[in-house]
Amino acid sequence: MSEHLQEKSAAPRLGGEDIRPASDNTKLTFAVQKSNKSRLAGKIRYWWCLFAAAILLLFVGAPALVFLYIINRRIWLYPLALWGAKTWLQLCGANVRVTGKENLDPDRSYVFASNHRSYLDTAALFSSTGKRIGLVAKKELLKVPVLGQGMGFVNIIAIDRSDPDRARESMEKAKQVMANGYSFGVFVEGTRAMPGELLPFKKGAFHLAMQTNAPIVPVAITNTDWMMGKKTGVAYPGVIEITLLPPIETGGRELEDLLRETRSVIAAEMRRGDQLDS
Repeated sequence: MSEHLQEKSAAPRLGGEDIRPASDNTKLTFAVQKSNKSRLAGKIRYWWCLFAAAILLLFVGAPALVFLYIINRRIWLYPLALWGAKTWLQLCGANVRVTGKENLDPDRSYVFASNHRSYLDTAALFSSTGKRIGLVAKKELLKVPVLGQGMGFVNIIAIDRSDPDRARESMEKAKQVMANGYSFGVFVEGTRAMPGELLPFKKGAFHLAMQTNAPIVPVAITNTDWMMGKKTGVAYPGVIEITLLPPIETGGRELEDLLRETRSVIAAEMRRGDQLDS
């Protein structure tokens, strides 16, 4: 069972779904699955997920930050952060199914370019690629107690898009992290999309990939919009589907060409997921 979100614009549609070319880099809409659980149950689970995150940060993250800072072993926080991400997803009733790991070379670093619809996406992408990975995040996360202080320990870099100089400094930090053998995950829409949406892509991930000569791995994350979508105030158990699509080499390519190709394959995978759910 599914419902279809309607756009205000007169975009061409087929069966309720936006059929404009994904390469246009304009907002697209897709079908949204509905949970068979009650909305009350969804609200209770939503607040439970937030409570669980707070408990993990306060009673696991905070003591670990202090201890590792004192003994100067910040890098040891990374495996704990992986455990925390996986544990939080489990507490929220979210299982993760990843396909496409066979497309990755264990000896190469990548820029993972992913869509973004939910708080669940960050923990899922961080913990499920099979690579040591840093993330690009919004500067507002720096204000979250414990999380903000620990972001630098696990190579989560905050981007201030309102300040071009600071944004460039953040990208330089990301390049240094990749030079140390890490991959990087970037939510290329720049913010969470509403359920059923794919927003226009920002260019930062493509600049990073081209400047480090790293392949781009397009990532399609589905189901998180109905499981814990933006501004829904509800959370439901389910399976997060993460598809790691074949890497796109960046050498000798134009930025706009890379963006269009990445967006097209992500949108195609999201449409395929809709067809399987219908």
